Amino acid sequence: MNIARLQAFYRTHYQPDNAVLVIAGAFDPDNALTGIAKHFGPIARPARKLPPLYTDEPVQDGERQVVLRRVGDTQIVGALYHTMPQASPDYVAMDALTEIMTIAPAGRLYRALVDTKLSSTVEGENWGLRDPGVAMFFAQVATEDSLGKARDALLATLENVKTQPITEAEVDRVRARALNEFERVLNNPQSFGTSISESIASGDWRLFFLERDRWRTLTADEVQRVAVGYLKPSNRTVGQFIPDTKPDRAPVQVAVDIAALVKDYKGDAPVAAGETFDPTPANLEARTQRFNLANGMKVALLPKKTRGATVQLSLRLHQGDERALLGRDTEASLAASMLSRGTARRSRQDIEDTLDRLRARLSISGDATRTDVRGHTVRDRLPETLRLASEILREPSFPAAEFDKLKRERVTDIEGRRSDPDDVASRALARYENPYPEGDVRYVPTIDEEVKRINEAKLDAVKAFYTRFAGGTNAELALVGDFDPGAVKPLLEELFGTWRSAAPFERVPRPLIVKRAMQIREETPEKANAVLTGELALAINDTSPDFAALRVANYMLGGSPSSRLWERIRQREGLSYGVYSSLEPSSFEPNTPLTVEAIFAPENLARLRTALTEELTRAVHDGFTDREVADAKKAILQERALSRAQDSGLASDLTRQAYLGRTFAYAGEIDAKITDLSTAEINATLRKYVRPDAFVEVYAGDFAKKK
Repeated sequence: MNIARLQAFYRTHYQPDNAVLVIAGAFDPDNALTGIAKHFGPIARPARKLPPLYTDEPVQDGERQVVLRRVGDTQIVGALYHTMPQASPDYVAMDALTEIMTIAPAGRLYRALVDTKLSSTVEGENWGLRDPGVAMFFAQVATEDSLGKARDALLATLENVKTQPITEAEVDRVRARALNEFERVLNNPQSFGTSISESIASGDWRLFFLERDRWRTLTADEVQRVAVGYLKPSNRTVGQFIPDTKPDRAPVQVAVDIAALVKDYKGDAPVAAGETFDPTPANLEARTQRFNLANGMKVALLPKKTRGATVQLSLRLHQGDERALLGRDTEASLAASMLSRGTARRSRQDIEDTLDRLRARLSISGDATRTDVRGHTVRDRLPETLRLASEILREPSFPAAEFDKLKRERVTDIEGRRSDPDDVASRALARYENPYPEGDVRYVPTIDEEVKRINEAKLDAVKAFYTRFAGGTNAELALVGDFDPGAVKPLLEELFGTWRSAAPFERVPRPLIVKRAMQIREETPEKANAVLTGELALAINDTSPDFAALRVANYMLGGSPSSRLWERIRQREGLSYGVYSSLEPSSFEPNTPLTVEAIFAPENLARLRTALTEELTRAVHDGFTDREVADAKKAILQERALSRAQDSGLASDLTRQAYLGRTFAYAGEIDAKITDLSTAEINATLRKYVRPDAFVEVYAGDFAKKK
């Protein structure tokens, strides 16, 4: 591939007659249309005609099999079936069928393969395209297990629908989840805009609403008909090809008249819009209510009218100390993942079904030092959602069967990343001159060590860890969205106010570790792409006088699509698919890593290193221009204002503020410092902290093969 071919492709396809602009959210349509006409209208009408697409998808003429043998870390078996375009009336039925087969833990494939330990995970995809698409089903199988048994079970489960028909209960389960997702998308302008653009790519924006309506009326008979019509041997691809003298072909696809399909479509009444909200730090602070529960849990409430009456939840539990957590990080991580797999009153499936009924989501994760809960719901379901979250956290049952599944999932995932360049580079960078002993929560294990820990983990030890360390004494909870604070406060006291932590908490310190500059090369055979991960530890935190200046300097260096690194390495020389720099500021010790990352072809390693070093050196030596600084400051302030308009981000920010003892005044101070910064101050700060020759750089890829 050369740049001329890329430019020719761009000139052919990136033209107004081949583009769609979607704007979703709260805005003035007249002003938006004026701006569109001003900025897009002057683009010249293209002289060329788009090349026509002339190939029709044929019906598959018999079973196909393929076996691929190459370097890898886990076994995978898959089955692909040719299906229909997204506009087809049968598309939603195929979508439902895919979910019925794979949803955890009630899916047919999940029960046939994961519950029986033939596979660690199963997945399904149903591609919605303008042209006929495909439905695909996959199972991951541990290297020591039988791939043949998993393949036979996979195909038997998929194609035995004739004798085991789809039930209404299965359709109802996936319908609830699908309709909740449609509602979530409609309440989120960014997701809605993306979904509408995808529907346009498939033929018409109204396909989004037609799909929703079809979900509402979908029956088990429809799903059964589609399953029998498409899930058949002559229409599948798995393993090697086998001739078939009497092919049982799938239905021939005919063109769908989308214009007629959507001509008289009438949608639902518009969703209630949220309030026009001013996301300035001062207004956010004025609207925020802060208080403590009886057990010490810190609470922040930010009530506001939202589109669809949505509410965002963020809860963080802090646990243990450096000494008490020694050697417990695997137990802690497994404990967090087990919470949503069953309580004293509900099974894992019961929890999932309850969340679907409540039009809510809860995501729980954690490590040795904390447990995080994030989620969303709607105003009238908030009390039930909070009660469910409390039940999950305070009454976990830790079912043994789910624990075994979780361990297999974890091991399969880790093994699957054994030769992934990104994981290899990140792990090597974190392990280089790491001074902490094995067992310390700051120690970074090897793949083999991590797998061994998980395999040896005992359920009783995981339960004991959670019992000892979990509690609300050292915790922060935030709600942002459409709710009644007067009703929520006593409910939070009831649900969490008496939940105390048995063990004391003290934050594990992470002091600055200055590592010797080094270039480390890691081989990942048979991988097409290579990864660079570089790091420079800086003696600074987010309250240091120089932090705002360093933040702006990083934006211009590699933190944006107009940065120095991006323009040189990605745009001008085409050496990388993506190159970035980032700051991960500490709020405690002066220990903030400056990270550089790039994805590139292994044969470009030498040129990439040269370009990277030259651009870092040029930035430090010559500095940035007044124009670059003005543009960067404006963009950063806009990004910060936009982030404060996102309710999910606000909820997370409020929990962090509560933990750090801050308010939105801190954000206002940073905004003011960025506004007042001069070019000289920013350049001086960059020279003070950044040395191009002091980075630790790890390159992971198949360099031996390319050499």
